[in-house]
Amino acid sequence: MLGKIDRYIAGLFWAYFAAGLLIFCTIFLAVDAMSTLVSYPGVAGSAVVQYYIASLPEIAHRMLPVACLLGALFALSTLNRNNEMVALFSVGMSLSRITTPILLSVTLLSAIGYYVSDQVIPSANRSKNFVFYHEIKRKPSLYSTVKNERIWYRSRDTIFNIKTLNEKTARAQGLTLYTFNEKWDLIQMITAREVELLGENWKLFDGSVTLFTEDSSFPITSDFKEKQIVMGEDAKDLSSTAHTSDVLSQKELKEFIRKNKEAGLDTVRYEVDYQSKFGFSFAALVMTIIGIPFGVSRTRSGSTMVNVGICLGLVFVYWIFYSSALTLGNYGHLPPLLAAWLPNLIMLGFGYYMIQRPQT
Repeated sequence: MLGKIDRYIAGLFWAYFAAGLLIFCTIFLAVDAMSTLVSYPGVAGSAVVQYYIASLPEIAHRMLPVACLLGALFALSTLNRNNEMVALFSVGMSLSRITTPILLSVTLLSAIGYYVSDQVIPSANRSKNFVFYHEIKRKPSLYSTVKNERIWYRSRDTIFNIKTLNEKTARAQGLTLYTFNEKWDLIQMITAREVELLGENWKLFDGSVTLFTEDSSFPITSDFKEKQIVMGEDAKDLSSTAHTSDVLSQKELKEFIRKNKEAGLDTVRYEVDYQSKFGFSFAALVMTIIGIPFGVSRTRSGSTMVNVGICLGLVFVYWIFYSSALTLGNYGHLPPLLAAWLPNLIMLGFGYYMIQRPQT
């Protein structure tokens, strides 16, 4: 009997979860697609389709906590509305026992979500970025790749790589810049320990300039403490393309952080991103636990819209905590581990408090 009950409760949850995920992903895709078409008129429809197909894994991953919360709320509200919750309590089943199938389902979804974020999304993001900069924005020179733990860019007759780029402070570290002539012969190489990005004007610190000429068999190198160079028009948008963490798996990002730490570079932002991938994978479970007491007590009023409002309100509050904590972590005000897990701890504490309250 208990097996049938568990399957019934789990079935309710999965049905509402699937419907919620489909609805939220569809709404997000529709709104974002309209924004893209307005921002980039004349873009080919095939490019938009390719872009959003590549975006779908990340969108579904972001919507996972919302869909799990919605599934739990409506599954429990259905049991309440049909007086099945009372019957289950009358045979000695506790609230924790009744919700076990839901929590086990969410745990499975969280594991799947983490796997997707680690193994599927990085590859999909590389494809998405390629389509965006080549087909939609039509600025292929801004498309960046991460190879050998470095970020590579091309701007007109220049190819350069950097070790880390902090778009918030507009500073880069570990720059190597190669300049070519019309025949694509290397004519100059510039290295710098740190770079301040001032639009098209870049200020370089502690580096060297190496010139390659046909008149000499040996390159000419000179060092500098500070130097200013003018980059191409595309370079002023460089910071908007820096999403190293989004295109690396956990293992690759960990190695990226290690090598940059050994080089004495700032890795706080990447450490926060690394920890946040673990923290966000538990968001669905945390949100579901929060939704349980609301699904049991509030649904007795019979208002479905109350559940929807609660669902969206809780997600909004969680997202405020999540974004604020990551921002504080990126600026060094919170340790990376605490920045990634603090929203979960706060919301989990709130969920525990609500569960312990007498149900009305």
